[in-house]
Amino acid sequence: MARGPVSADPGDEQLSVRGPAASAAGLPAVSHALGQAWSQMGVRRTVTTLRLLNQTSGFDCPGCAWPDPDHERRHLAEFCENGAKAVAEEATLRRLTPEFFATHSLTDLAGRSGYWLGQQGRLTEPMFRPAGSDHYQPIGWDEAFGIIAAELNGLASPDEAAFYTSGRTSNEAAFAYQLFVRAFGTNNLPDCSNMCHESSGAALVETIGIGKGSVTLDDLETADLVLVVGQNPGTNHPRMLTSLEKVKRNGGSIVAVNPLPEPSLLRFRNPQRPAGVLGRGTTLADQFLQIRLNGDLALFQAVSRRLLDAEDANPGTVLDHDFLRVHTTGFEAFAAHLRTLSDDEVRAATGLTDAEIDELTRRVLAAERIVVCWAMGLTQHANSVATIREVVNFLLLRGNIGRPGAGVCPVRGHSNVQGDRTMGIWEKMPDAFLDALGTEFAFTPPRRHGYDVVDTIRAMRDGRVGVFVGMGGNFVAAAPDTAVSEAALRGCRLTVQISTKLNRSHVVTGEQALILPTLGRTELDVQPAGPQFVTVEDSMGEVHASRGTLTPAGPALRSEVAIVCGLAAATLGPTTPVDWAGLAADYRRIRGHIEAVIPGFADYERRVAEPGGFRLPHPPRDGRRFPTPSGRAVLTVNALEVLRPPPGHLLLQTIRSHDQYNTTIYGLDDRYRGVRQGRRVVFVHADDLTAAGLSDGRRVDIVSVWADGVERRAEDFRLVAYPTARGCVAAYFPETNVLVPLDSTARRSNTPTSKSLVVRLEPRQPRPAPAQDPGAS
Repeated sequence: MARGPVSADPGDEQLSVRGPAASAAGLPAVSHALGQAWSQMGVRRTVTTLRLLNQTSGFDCPGCAWPDPDHERRHLAEFCENGAKAVAEEATLRRLTPEFFATHSLTDLAGRSGYWLGQQGRLTEPMFRPAGSDHYQPIGWDEAFGIIAAELNGLASPDEAAFYTSGRTSNEAAFAYQLFVRAFGTNNLPDCSNMCHESSGAALVETIGIGKGSVTLDDLETADLVLVVGQNPGTNHPRMLTSLEKVKRNGGSIVAVNPLPEPSLLRFRNPQRPAGVLGRGTTLADQFLQIRLNGDLALFQAVSRRLLDAEDANPGTVLDHDFLRVHTTGFEAFAAHLRTLSDDEVRAATGLTDAEIDELTRRVLAAERIVVCWAMGLTQHANSVATIREVVNFLLLRGNIGRPGAGVCPVRGHSNVQGDRTMGIWEKMPDAFLDALGTEFAFTPPRRHGYDVVDTIRAMRDGRVGVFVGMGGNFVAAAPDTAVSEAALRGCRLTVQISTKLNRSHVVTGEQALILPTLGRTELDVQPAGPQFVTVEDSMGEVHASRGTLTPAGPALRSEVAIVCGLAAATLGPTTPVDWAGLAADYRRIRGHIEAVIPGFADYERRVAEPGGFRLPHPPRDGRRFPTPSGRAVLTVNALEVLRPPPGHLLLQTIRSHDQYNTTIYGLDDRYRGVRQGRRVVFVHADDLTAAGLSDGRRVDIVSVWADGVERRAEDFRLVAYPTARGCVAAYFPETNVLVPLDSTARRSNTPTSKSLVVRLEPRQPRPAPAQDPGAS
């Protein structure tokens, strides 16, 4: 039997810290995954559910966007520890009833932790918080739609509403959502990409003409050299470890570049292989470069400069001159810029020695096919776009884009976050998309660019947005500058959350608030035309079907598609040119419209019915065609900036624990970093602790320092002596999102700079010892 929800809200009184783990996965991963699944779903439901996870006849994992192997090579247990936890959270037997909301006021819920809120179970009925009330109360669907429609239609302009999207939304729901928003009259479509891989998209569009990675799973696994930069696959994309193990088995090598030594990149014990269960596993990283935060641009420039020097020493043997001449532009300016690179600045930026960079260069020179993978460790700095452009420069020099076994590999964090963008969830969709959408549905889409996440928060703060609708995710907890973001939402007239479970975004509300409960990926979706399936796009551009099979958590639940279409019909009324009821009744109709509007989806219905689905076109990968203005890939010139915190300050990056996915907290442990039963910890190098006169275990406040002079403080964290890069510290989000200034964003992408915060650590007074019972012996 599954256990009931967490009753008490645990603090960190039981927090304990050990040393970091020496390896990742193995039997502990299996036992932790099954333990959490059994506690949420029970044994029988666990078995019947997990056997369909990431299978061609089952449902796509609601966690990360890592691609599945082809149908013939797919494992019977094609999931990881955190995928099993994600499914357990959604398929839980725990339920949130109206009685729960009658018992717990908003004031009460606002004081609870995100972990406690998520552990209460599935939302089952629409709930409404009226103006002036401290409680949610049940409401019917039609009445809920009527409230939203009245508020939207009462705005002075459609631009006074914002419509957020989380990555887990299906292609069909995302397409219907953006159609509704644009038919309503705005492009205010902020989404979770704005806070993670927006920098990747901006850099890749500028340099290779398409904002997606260029590699397939086969490319990655057959590469001679894979660089894993600013990424922790053991926690964030555990199935990637299996592919990295295949790189090693195929004779390739791997270099890990990260301020933190991540156990998964050092040694992987594959639980699907006997050597991973009984043996020592596989050493993945042949070289570990413990780089200083924000030093990646300098590292790639240093390696590229060494490649230029090697070409000078042995002309015609290092660079791919034919590729550079035919397929690129900008080489001369790029090369001239690198000739001026300062070795001292590189050392200061990276914290690496010349010998370490020389060793990496030797590996590069020995490899014909190179893949660079990255995640948010590269995308959340002020110069993130420039850094990723520098990654592209490095690959272009030797022709490592557009050939097998080579290319760029931004690893997207959330299932279908890439598909949502393909479907039009973006505040700045190009005219070609808007033209096709308008032609297909006989209306004129708005052309003015809308608000991204940061601009949405600014607009709510300034009273320019009064209605906020969120489809999935946890906007409040994911957003930067927590105090500002929460105040901005509380200033709205109405906030709406389309969700499966309770989170912080449901308890930080506007004057009025609605919770609209939706089906999960695991659940059967039956509409008037019969059982439906949805489609998703993975991190490598593969589109495939997802079919839920579980009985829905409650009879009142509606699918995301049905909610969007019902809301659109109520808001737009009979004048809308779209048959919303028809789209909700049969998702094939939505896919037919997608086929007509979006290139690459021809013969959608037939192709997605094939095992494993189909691959979207990618011109650079498919034929070294670069859809840039020049028709060529662009080498760029990027200034090197070295972050130098003032004396007594350090650089902080926000990170996930192993027991969380994005803002969903599965548990309070991070066993790979040795943390148990707590989250308010900050990892600091022992030498930095000594230099600051601090010690392991001391309680501190973390205070961020930025140009606006505002003090942002995360209170009461435990110092943990940890082998991080010198001068760099790390702490978990969302607890430390309060430290990220709203206006400190990446140039060109406007992504919050959560990976390079200048902070100081202020000691707190010791906690008083518990009172001693005089009767105790």
